[in-house]
Amino acid sequence: MVEAKSSPRDPVATPQPVGGLLSPHQTGTPLIALDGVTKAFPSGDDVVVVLHGITLSIFTGEMVAIIGASGSGKSTLMNILGCLDRATSGTYLIGGRETGSLDPDELAKLRREHFGFIFQRYHLLSELTSIGNVEVPAIYSGVTPAGRVARASMLLTRLGMADRLEYPPGKLSGGQQQRVSIARALMNDANVILADEPTGALDHASGEEVLAILTELNREGRTVILVTHDMAVARRANRIIEISDGRVVSDSPVDHSTDAPVGGQAAEAMSAATVTASQGGLHAWRAAFDRFGEAFKMALMSMRAHGLRTFLTMLGIIIGIASVVAVVALGEGSREKVLAGISNLGTNTLEIFPGLNYGDLRSGKVQTLKLADALEIARQPYAAGVAPTVTLSTTVRLGSLELSAQVNGVGAEYFSVKGTQLAAGQYFTDNSVTHMTQEVVIDDNTRAALFPAAKLSPVGQIILIGKVPATIVGVLQKQLTGFGNSTSLSVYLPYTTVQARFTGSSTLRSILLLVSDDTDSTLAEQAATKFLIARHGVLDFFIMNNDDIRQTITATTDTMTLLIAAIAVISLVVGGIGVMNIMLVSVSERVKEIGVRMAVGARRSDILQQFLTEAVLVCIVGGILGIMLALLAGQIFAALGSSFTFVYSATSIIGAFAVSTLIGIAFGYLPARSAAQLDPVVALERE
Repeated sequence: MVEAKSSPRDPVATPQPVGGLLSPHQTGTPLIALDGVTKAFPSGDDVVVVLHGITLSIFTGEMVAIIGASGSGKSTLMNILGCLDRATSGTYLIGGRETGSLDPDELAKLRREHFGFIFQRYHLLSELTSIGNVEVPAIYSGVTPAGRVARASMLLTRLGMADRLEYPPGKLSGGQQQRVSIARALMNDANVILADEPTGALDHASGEEVLAILTELNREGRTVILVTHDMAVARRANRIIEISDGRVVSDSPVDHSTDAPVGGQAAEAMSAATVTASQGGLHAWRAAFDRFGEAFKMALMSMRAHGLRTFLTMLGIIIGIASVVAVVALGEGSREKVLAGISNLGTNTLEIFPGLNYGDLRSGKVQTLKLADALEIARQPYAAGVAPTVTLSTTVRLGSLELSAQVNGVGAEYFSVKGTQLAAGQYFTDNSVTHMTQEVVIDDNTRAALFPAAKLSPVGQIILIGKVPATIVGVLQKQLTGFGNSTSLSVYLPYTTVQARFTGSSTLRSILLLVSDDTDSTLAEQAATKFLIARHGVLDFFIMNNDDIRQTITATTDTMTLLIAAIAVISLVVGGIGVMNIMLVSVSERVKEIGVRMAVGARRSDILQQFLTEAVLVCIVGGILGIMLALLAGQIFAALGSSFTFVYSATSIIGAFAVSTLIGIAFGYLPARSAAQLDPVVALERE
């Protein structure tokens, strides 16, 4: 973190120590010292040596011009001086500190705290305004937002840019862009200003203004290093170092005793008052949060600037997330539909039949399943309800209409055990069973067949069942069986009535047992089997466990849901690969931006965070859109009257959102890491 500097610099000609780097005078320890610095680059199988054993010293407060023809190595030397590049051999000390052993983040700290770069091509970030560009170095130094804005505004104002604070670089002239570049170089109160051909892209008047500003900065005590091929520009310095073919060929002072005073509007503005750092320090967590805010803002800008590409990148994530959420919702809806159908057979019920199985030919001769068995089972702790049943087929008549129907003799608890619902009327009661009343409850199929006119209520009507008249007391709602719609006609009478008036036998067709909620149906089945064997003395019955049907069908739906969800996850992975691909493209397009950020002090972690934030943000937005698409699909299916229902799960939605975020991290890390690993000097030179 950069500490706030409270003592202003007086604009004096004598060089003074600045920024805490101990280099008192030219006769003392140099601020910058190079000893035998060589720089070589591989070129195919050969090695090209650009700098040959450079040895020189620069003292605090000097204004030095490094001059040479194109290709002489002066820009390479400047990159090494600014810690943008490393020497192949030799030593480079700044303030007595050896830079060769520093890691990338330590070099970034040096650039952030001690160097200000002014580039020939300005290298401003096109997405930011003037004030936004100037603020960038202070973001990485941990300066408060208020302090950044105040200092950036002050610097731009003193450079004559007060009316251009909110202008993007594209709306500024070359001279104005260079002034923004100068303000950015001064943002962290740099001790050393490195200017690479600062007037090369400017007209004469703008160039003079820039040189005047640099001269005044030097007079305030800053060390200014100019790199130029123009001798007229070089003579504005106090010392000229000439390089030719990577070697220092001359190093001489410049006599300014006969020069005219340097002036200009911008220079006068800069010297009118000292430029001091008004930046407040942040706690480490707040500084980190502030850098994250910058990464988030840049991610939004990048996404907006490439809207179509961003959307196409999101498309794989959108489809994958929508598929996962919709498939899970559809699977849950199907499960509930199946369970609703199975509930018509009796949810968590056991049905006890005579014989050894459905195909047992002797089952009709087994007469041991009696009402007493049902009454005794009802007393067992695992029984929540018991309903004896008797069944036969006969005709049902209403007037001249005669139909075949299944007659079910049941107890009063049968309807609650089966989970049926009334459409009209009421059920018969225990009193009806005791008194063998001729009351009947009909199902919806029977109602539709006997009473096709919707206006006529069946309740209270008398129908003839076989030869027995019965009064309709209730009508059941239309229900699904566990295997689809039933097309048979069913009527329900008290089982005592059926035994007395139809079968003439006390034998039961079955006993329907509702298992209590706190008992496992399999254990209840085992207990009931043991109980009846003890009563009958022989195994002359079998038990159908309806929960087995439920478990089998739900297991099947779970398998299908998992299979389809796996396919959806594959689309998510494909979408993630698309994110990685596009992020790699984004990194290649923004290499120069990365170089600029590194030059002003961005750590590798800052660059990693910026691009990783963008990848995660793309996936998060894609995930949100995917969830919205899945919800919309459910609404569309419902509006179209589809029999499929979507039952959305908060767990699946949250899980899908988490997965989309993880995909952003997993597939965005590689491009972000490749951006963070870039060499700043290589990034700056990339076109």
